[in-house]
Amino acid sequence: MKYIIETERLYLKELHLSDAPFIVELLNSPGWLQYIGDRNVSDIKKAEEYLKNGPLKSYVELGYGLSLVVLKNSNKSVGMCGLLKREYLEHPDIGFAFLSEFMGKGYALEIAMALKQYAEVHWHVKKLCAIVQSDNDRSVKLLKKLGLSFKEKITSPTTNEKIDLYSN
Repeated sequence: MKYIIETERLYLKELHLSDAPFIVELLNSPGWLQYIGDRNVSDIKKAEEYLKNGPLKSYVELGYGLSLVVLKNSNKSVGMCGLLKREYLEHPDIGFAFLSEFMGKGYALEIAMALKQYAEVHWHVKKLCAIVQSDNDRSVKLLKKLGLSFKEKITSPTTNEKIDLYSN
């Protein structure tokens, strides 16, 4: 398996169309729907479109994007983590999402820390942003551990709702 980052317990690897079944599962998980929103990815075909127009396109255009988080000991896909470039943010946005059964185990922090370090060295990304709903306590805690702090409330152009902007 070709991977971008290896940590003690995890691999971060580029997503492929063959990951569509996992994408359907993750994007319809309770945490994703509550804190990120419904992306209307209800079947394999829609997941493949999501991958083509999101992560795969981002890899080509920017050299980075959301990537698959895999457990080293079992090769099980457990979440996504990566950098996104949003038109309304000045700097790359770090994003992460995990299936609920893999939350609370330190995986998100482990891979996000490794990604932050990797991005500084390999992509020359010195400043990161993150957007989060203020009631998403787990994500807010993780962002603070990454060295990001609250900057301001902004209006999301996609949902028109107020969200919190963090950066380092």
